[in-house]
Amino acid sequence: MSELAMESAAPRPAVVDRTKALSSIALLDWIFFQVTRAAAVIVLIILGGVIVSLVHGSLPAIRAFGPGFLLSQAWNPVTDNFGALPAIFGTIVTSVIAMLIAVPVGIGIATFLTELCPHALRRPIGVAIELLAGIPSIIYGIWGLFVFAPFVQTHVQPGLISLFGDVPVLSSIFAGPPYGIGMLTAGFILAIMVLPFIASISRDVFETVPPVLKEAAIGVGCTTWELMRYVVLPYTRVGVIGGVMLGLGRALGETMAVTFVIGNAHKISPSLLAPGTTISATIANEFTEAVGDIYTSALIELGLILFVITFIVLAIARYMLMRIERKSA
Repeated sequence: MSELAMESAAPRPAVVDRTKALSSIALLDWIFFQVTRAAAVIVLIILGGVIVSLVHGSLPAIRAFGPGFLLSQAWNPVTDNFGALPAIFGTIVTSVIAMLIAVPVGIGIATFLTELCPHALRRPIGVAIELLAGIPSIIYGIWGLFVFAPFVQTHVQPGLISLFGDVPVLSSIFAGPPYGIGMLTAGFILAIMVLPFIASISRDVFETVPPVLKEAAIGVGCTTWELMRYVVLPYTRVGVIGGVMLGLGRALGETMAVTFVIGNAHKISPSLLAPGTTISATIANEFTEAVGDIYTSALIELGLILFVITFIVLAIARYMLMRIERKSA
C-alpha cells in the first residue's frame, strides 16, 4: 500500500514536460509582448523628439514675429524679416493641383487594370506603374526642368493664356508670360510622383471586391461604369481614400523635384503659371545658407508649420474614414 502511495506521489514525466512547455510558451509570449511594446514606445519617443526639436528651434522666430509670421509675405535675410505665407500658399496649391490630376487618373488606371485590361498585360502594366514610385525625386526634378518645363513653356502655357485670356476669373489664374516653370508645372510633376501610390493602392483594393457582387451587377445589366460607380467604389471607398491621403502626404512633403521646377520665388501670385515656392523647397534651398539664429529659426518654424499641416490632413482623413466605417456598420 505504501509503495502505491509513493508511486502516485511521484511526478509523471508527461505532466512535467507539459508544464515546462507551457512555461516556455509563456516566457516567449512575454518577451514578444515586451519587444512589440518597446517598438511602439520608440515610435512615440521619436515622434515626440521631432516635435520638441521643431518647437525648440522655432522659439526665436516665434518670439520675433509671433502669429504675423503666418501672414507675412516678406523674406529678406539681410534684415532678418521673414514670413511663411508664400511657402504655405505654394505648398497647398501645388498639392491640390497634383491631387486633382492624380486622383482621377490613378483610379482610372486601377479600373482599367482590374476590369478592362487583358490578363496578359495586367502584370507588365502594373509593374511599370509601380516602378514610377521607385524613381528618385531628383530624377523627376531634372526631367521636369530640362524636358517637361520647356515643353510646357512652348506648347501648354501659351495655349492656356490665349484660351482663357478673355474669361474674367480664369484670365488671372492663367496670366503672365510662359516661363515654363511655376506652380502649375510643379503640380504636374507632383501628380506624376503620387500617381503610382494612388493607382497601386486603388488596384489592390478593387481586387478585394467579391466576384459574386460583380457578377450580380453584370447579371442585372450594369455597364462597366455602373459597376464601378455603384458596386466597386462604394465597397472599397475606405481603401481608396487611404491611398489618396497617402499620395497627398507625399505631395505635401516633396522637396527636390518641386525645387527644380517651381521657380523658388517668395511671393504670392494669382496666376498658376507664375513662379512660387513651397515650404520644403524653401528649407532645401536656404538652410545651408542660413546665418544667424533668426534665419535658422525661421526655416525650422517652416518645418514645424509643414508638420502641423500634414498632421491636420491626416487627422481629417482619419476622421473621414471613421465616419465611413460607422455608416457602413
